Amino acid sequence: MTYVIALPCVDLLDKTCIDECPVDCIYEGERMLYIHPDECVDCGACEPVCPVQAISFEADVPPQWRRFYSVNVEFFADLGSPGGASRVGKIRKDHPLVASLPPQR
Repeated sequence: MTYVIALPCVDLLDKTCIDECPVDCIYEGERMLYIHPDECVDCGACEPVCPVQAISFEADVPPQWRRFYSVNVEFFADLGSPGGASRVGKIRKDHPLVASLPPQR
């Protein structure tokens, strides 16, 4: 199991969660942050600091945002496991679902 970032993060990109993550597994896309499911150690440090409650434990993702589990997993299909977001920097893409969303407020 892992933590998942969902719709409320789209176009917000508050990076407080990145600062709290002890294993550097939260990556920045163009419009959203993504948690790498293989690098996350399920510590939960990111969840309480999210200002819009976009982060949930996989089993607790609200029903309307369940597809974001796949969004977080599939985002890393081309990247594999880089071993830390700070090594990679901002990734100039998003998952197709995120990229297709209208601007969020």
